[in-house]
Amino acid sequence: MSNYQTKKEQTTVLNKAIVDHKTDFANVYSLIAEAQSRAWQQVNKILIELYWKIGQYVSKKVENSGWGKSVVEQLSHYITTENPSISGFSARNIWRMKQFFETYPDQEKLSALLTEISWTNHLHILSKTKSVDEKQYYLELAAKHRYSERDFARVIDSCTYERTKLADLNLSAVLTEFPKALTGTFKDSYVFEFLGISDNHKESDLRRALVKHLKQFLRELGPDFSLMAEEYPLQVGMKDFRIDLLMFHRGLNCMVAIELKTTEFQPAHLGQLQFYLEVLDQEVKKPHENPSIGILICKTKDEDVVKYAMNRNMSPTMIAEYEIKLLNKSLLQKRLHEVCLVAEEESMSD
Repeated sequence: MSNYQTKKEQTTVLNKAIVDHKTDFANVYSLIAEAQSRAWQQVNKILIELYWKIGQYVSKKVENSGWGKSVVEQLSHYITTENPSISGFSARNIWRMKQFFETYPDQEKLSALLTEISWTNHLHILSKTKSVDEKQYYLELAAKHRYSERDFARVIDSCTYERTKLADLNLSAVLTEFPKALTGTFKDSYVFEFLGISDNHKESDLRRALVKHLKQFLRELGPDFSLMAEEYPLQVGMKDFRIDLLMFHRGLNCMVAIELKTTEFQPAHLGQLQFYLEVLDQEVKKPHENPSIGILICKTKDEDVVKYAMNRNMSPTMIAEYEIKLLNKSLLQKRLHEVCLVAEEESMSD
């Protein structure tokens, strides 16, 4: 019998081996992936520390020795002349290193965070954020979730900081007493620019589009969300009802019912959602789970109407808006500033 095997036969043998030894092969591959991850982290740590030290050196030279544009350009040329294979030391990037050091001069305080984030994601933070609190927020977010460059750019461009802070400030009394801390979990508004739907869409169009783009939708909702069902059926007496989207949040250990409205918020919407939550808790919730939470996502909302509607609301619910285009950052910043001022005044009067 010939030892020669056709390519098809070799593929068949390989596929059989994978089936027979799937667990063993997966274990070996996980060792490789883990080692690669540790290697990247170590290389990134060394690189970020190097950039910080170069930024420190250049910053002091600019301050004490009058270094300017021409000297930094000469420095960049010298580095590439000494080692033509080296990259990342253009004059522009050296100036960024200086900015990096001046933004985080206390390396000891932030070293763990700084070295866990790629240089590209650091550049997004440096160029797109202003306040110390905003920078700290995105540093912690990037370190925790290991975003790719593209995903992290979207996180900042969609004003995640402002939207999350607004939601935290507007948590109802019921939500603030939830068994698990909800700070940083929800957003005051959700951005669905990835759907590609027209302005004149129906609720069914919005729901189907969100499920179709589930990966982006879950990323926008935030970590720990998973989809349990679309149009989840509830039966009460002889009546049938359907929840638009039923989610589960691992961190909060609870179901999250999402109702979609392509119109302005109306107080009657809240009663419908409260009814769904009561049925979920009575008929669906498991004993070890926390009470269900409801999110009503509307096209628009009048803050005064929302305030009165929520005043005597005894269910863990929140009301958010949605947009199918990226938001105006300056308008959100202004709104956040105004809400913070009101919160400060209310706390001082208590």
